[in-house]
Amino acid sequence: MADIENKIKELAAYPSEREWFEFKENWFEKDQLGQYISALSNSAVMEGRKEAYFVWGVNNETHDIVGTSFDPNCDIKNEPLKHYLSRQLEPDVNFSFEEEIIEGKKVVLLTIPAAKTVPVAYANERFIRIGSSKENLRKYPEKESFLFEVLRHGLPTIENTPSQYQDLTFEKLLIYYGAKGIRLNEETFKKNLGLYTYDGKYNILAQLLSDNSHLPLRFALFGGKTKTAPLYSVREFGYQCLLYTLDDVLRYADVLNVIQADERNRIVERKEVSLFENDAFREAMINAFVHNKWVEGNEPMISVFSDRIEILSRGTIPAGQTIDGFFAGESVPVNQKLSEIFLQLHISEKTGRGVPKVVEKYGKEAYQFRENTILVTIPFKWIHVVDMNNAPDEIKKYRVDIPNESKNYHVNGEKLDKGIEGNQKSDQKIQKWPEKWPEKWPEKCQQIYDSISQDSNITIAKLEQVLGIGHTTLKKMLSEMQNEGFIQHIGPDKGGHWEIITDKEAKAEDK
Repeated sequence: MADIENKIKELAAYPSEREWFEFKENWFEKDQLGQYISALSNSAVMEGRKEAYFVWGVNNETHDIVGTSFDPNCDIKNEPLKHYLSRQLEPDVNFSFEEEIIEGKKVVLLTIPAAKTVPVAYANERFIRIGSSKENLRKYPEKESFLFEVLRHGLPTIENTPSQYQDLTFEKLLIYYGAKGIRLNEETFKKNLGLYTYDGKYNILAQLLSDNSHLPLRFALFGGKTKTAPLYSVREFGYQCLLYTLDDVLRYADVLNVIQADERNRIVERKEVSLFENDAFREAMINAFVHNKWVEGNEPMISVFSDRIEILSRGTIPAGQTIDGFFAGESVPVNQKLSEIFLQLHISEKTGRGVPKVVEKYGKEAYQFRENTILVTIPFKWIHVVDMNNAPDEIKKYRVDIPNESKNYHVNGEKLDKGIEGNQKSDQKIQKWPEKWPEKWPEKCQQIYDSISQDSNITIAKLEQVLGIGHTTLKKMLSEMQNEGFIQHIGPDKGGHWEIITDKEAKAEDK
């Protein structure tokens, strides 16, 4: 029984429901439950999970254990519920109900095995989860195709997925290994490092390690505490071997990490305080590279605000991992072969110290787990107001312009939300973010805006996949964002592209 309690508490620890588990209190509708079994079983295999779960007695908003009156042993017209459901499920699904008393309250756990060879159907219809919603699989042909592909060949990985680029070279990789004292055999290293798919094509791992990875990685610097603040600059890395990109990113972070002289309570020697903990940032950045879901073609994203750095990596906690295990440093690699290469080159260690290092400095609240991303926040430690007229160049980059005020600006407070000027290249494009982001809009709208900012050719299907929301919901959000003048679509639905609207007045004049 302890296993049931541990499982339910493990699921309740997630900030929101996932495609492979559902919470209810006293809800029960026999055929809807059958559809949930189909949806959860099919979604579990797409998420790399061996099982899915349906839990009664847990509030789906707060995840508090509240108890339930649901009876899994009830009859449907003199037929046991389990038999009634099994009779209409195809193929057979060996699901099971278990009851437990937790904190003095009854809970029921329904465990559902993931689909095996074909999708699970209920009453001749196949279902799937889109976010936390149950949907008919027929409405999503791309997801249906993906489900069949996973059932045939397993989940896509950077090892078994071919790269769309096959004219790859690896001179920089050989040099990098050589600098670490490891000589690669030019005739065998591609096979030994696992750079081929089963049919001999270069895979995504090969693309990541090639001289031209075709993948950018951007540092976006904002002049305030949110993305509605002016965008100071975008520093772009990438388009090369991933190992060199990581080195460049870590070096750039050293430039940003201003060393501040702290003379408060000084007796003899003054203290030197860095803007942020470099060790914690390094571990978070390495984890973002190693565990990013590269197979989906999206790179990590780094945003620098006036009070923090945010490191966003794609994907979620991998199958086989729990939130408690994640914070304890029990590493479950998303990209197994890439993780092995980082270990071989001593970039990372197999000690699981990365997450605990960040938690030690900033607490568990440094991590946010979203539907399709993990966000790590590295806060800044500004210790005093800076006189901009006498500040070093590293600080002057963050100079704030405030009309009708003195030129002694500071980088430690609300004034940073007013704007930024500084050492920008004359040919650098400055993107203006929306001055007012409607409060009624969900966080998904910001993610849509970010995705379009990064890829103007992104498709509706790709946005659905990245954000994990349904077609109807996404179309409604896109329509609202276009009506409000934040984005617009140019050209036909197929083959067109998106544009970020930086001047809504100009758009109105065009009309």
